[in-house]
Amino acid sequence: MKRNILIAFAALAFTTAAVAQSPSQLFKAAGSPVNPKVAVVWNRYYDHAGLGEICKKIAAAYPDLAKFETIGKSYEGRDLWLLTITDFKKGGDPNRKPGMYIDGNIHSNEIQGAEFALYTAWYLTESFADTKFIQELLEDKVFYVVPTINPDGRDSYIHKPNNASSPRSGLKPVDNDGDGLVNEDTYDDLDGDGNITLMRRKNPNGRYKIDPKDPRNMIQVGPDEKGDYELLGIEGIDNDGDGRVNEDGYTFEYDPNRDWGWGWQPNYIQNGAYKYPFSFPENRAVMEFVFKHPNIAAAQSFHNAGGMILRGPGGIEDVGTYNAQDVAVYDAIGKKGEEFLPGYKYLVVYKDLYSAYGGELDWFYAGRGIYTYSNELWTPYLMFMKDGSRDQFDNPTYSFDRYLLFQDAFVPWKEYNHPQYGKIEIGGFKKNFTRAHPGFLLESDAHRNMAFSVYHCYSTPKLEVQEISEKDLGDGLKEVTAVIANQRLMPTHSSQDTKNKIERPDYITLSTGGKVLAGMRVENRDLNLTTEQQTNPQTIEVPNIPGLGAVTVKWIVQGGGKYTVSVDSKKGGVATLTK
Repeated sequence: MKRNILIAFAALAFTTAAVAQSPSQLFKAAGSPVNPKVAVVWNRYYDHAGLGEICKKIAAAYPDLAKFETIGKSYEGRDLWLLTITDFKKGGDPNRKPGMYIDGNIHSNEIQGAEFALYTAWYLTESFADTKFIQELLEDKVFYVVPTINPDGRDSYIHKPNNASSPRSGLKPVDNDGDGLVNEDTYDDLDGDGNITLMRRKNPNGRYKIDPKDPRNMIQVGPDEKGDYELLGIEGIDNDGDGRVNEDGYTFEYDPNRDWGWGWQPNYIQNGAYKYPFSFPENRAVMEFVFKHPNIAAAQSFHNAGGMILRGPGGIEDVGTYNAQDVAVYDAIGKKGEEFLPGYKYLVVYKDLYSAYGGELDWFYAGRGIYTYSNELWTPYLMFMKDGSRDQFDNPTYSFDRYLLFQDAFVPWKEYNHPQYGKIEIGGFKKNFTRAHPGFLLESDAHRNMAFSVYHCYSTPKLEVQEISEKDLGDGLKEVTAVIANQRLMPTHSSQDTKNKIERPDYITLSTGGKVLAGMRVENRDLNLTTEQQTNPQTIEVPNIPGLGAVTVKWIVQGGGKYTVSVDSKKGGVATLTK
């Protein structure tokens, strides 16, 4: 009885502590929600179920701003969560607003992409009430946030023994070692701590020695020195006796970011490619969602690591695909991102990194005409907020763990009696460090990357019918001229879009009590140069409304009355003016 009372009291105390503080006790920090309805701690990582719970809570707390659903299932049957974020009460049909698509965690071990994507949805909803900019943004735009598009791999990474680089994909059926069994093992966790670290063995002829400045570190000896240790590689066992450790787990994996339907190459050319484009069910679900939402004008995919704002092309063969007009838009947004993402560099995949075919980045842009970036999250710059970390510390990663993480990220070396190698030592960095953000930097960098996505979304088209004017031509005829302006950087159609006719033209329609006899695009208003549209003159089709620019159209109308000009653009949204 007494024990039950103590348990109940402890539960009550925990519940009380979890309740949000009284507003009278709080003082708002600039740029942060002061008393969020959905209290999320952003200094940790959540598995797939945890992400889903946060999504559900956001949608329940803000039904006028967030809708929760799934866009499909993973290979193992997990839901691909989606949060649609917009002002559902203002701005009209959400699917007619210019859209920003965000996803993360396509690679299993690149986990913080999910938190960064979800932080964006959380921040927009929690900041809406007292931030005018967010109110105006969500009236005009819609965000489609899919936190993880690889939930199988995410849960495998979090709940099974792994190192920082494994696994990369979701676990597809692969017989890595040719024994007739598929995916039969993950890595061998010798000490049972959930981390796969390194193995070393004392050897008087070894090529490594203990770093005298930090005994946790191993350094290679010079050509005229003798070492004390040999490194045996990652922690594990040679399961099938072929001399290789842990190949039963993840030696070869299909890469979901080599599966997209642009520039796709088979596995013998592009390592990691699966059967055919969109053979991963997760990628296919994203593809189908994008096709159903032609209003998506911008996209962001979060990866790790390296501190990069990446754009395509992935392969040099596609250099001509990214033409000058579109590159100018990419450059303007990417270089702005460098300003508020410390340590991040704006780069081009094939030029500054390597060639990659069948990537999400290229499919979104080249296949659908959507301006898309992949941010590679986490950079060592963030450890000491300077590029010259190696000038201050011999090994900044070890120093950062020592002085700021208090050696929490490192498994100390300890002896282990290996069944094949005899007496060895195992130790090294845990799987939650070197690629993933440490907790205290997670929210800070999530906020900055969220701000980059918001800036990207803000740059999508915003249309306005700026002018309607009438000129009397005599004999009951009127000339009606309209100017439609685009107040943002992005055009309503990328050059890739117009070149390949990916999306239909923009429609500009005149509604009036009179009869529309002719409709035309105005090429030069000063010189009265026009191009007449031969059919359906009431609705003029224009191939593009340029960013920070305008188009002018003209109609000849018999009769008079009020005029209503309506603009309908798939990626630019809608606008109307009556005069």
